[in-house]
Amino acid sequence: MAEYYNYIKSLHLIFVITWFAGLFYIPRLFVYQIEAFHKPSPEKEILGKQLKLMAKRLWFIITWPSAILAILFAIWLLVIMPEWLQQGWMHVKLLFVLLLIIYHLKTHVIFKELQRDEVKYSSRYMRIWNEGATIILFSVVFLVVLKNSINWIFGVIGIFVLAVLLMLGIKLYKSIRDKNPEV
Repeated sequence: MAEYYNYIKSLHLIFVITWFAGLFYIPRLFVYQIEAFHKPSPEKEILGKQLKLMAKRLWFIITWPSAILAILFAIWLLVIMPEWLQQGWMHVKLLFVLLLIIYHLKTHVIFKELQRDEVKYSSRYMRIWNEGATIILFSVVFLVVLKNSINWIFGVIGIFVLAVLLMLGIKLYKSIRDKNPEV
């Protein structure tokens, strides 16, 4: 089984990447759906229908299958390398994976609401929501690469700095967009 380790790891990484691609793009589609919902007819209906279709395809053809396959290959890796479960960094990584799964499931709830034309969030909220996957990705990558607690502390500080920079970027974009709605 160990001779297949690199193949399994490669497949795990490929599906993690495609999972994150879906998680990065779906909130952007939510932003567009929410903004289209507030447009006048017939633009509202035309855009709404197209964006729902795009979101449905992304969610069920790319994001969900990628999530399931990434998790299955991760479990397979842990079966091959059970000693990882004895290491502290892996416990923290699994906590971030749990957060990612919760993020994914909450995103699924938002997806279903928007498919039913239930708009409960603003486009600004969705722009901020979109950064959740980014923060988790940064955390997991730094954790897996660094693996040591001192470096992990610096990594956590870096994640908070990243989160602050993302929020400032969102505010800057909003102010630019308020001045020029075509951006």
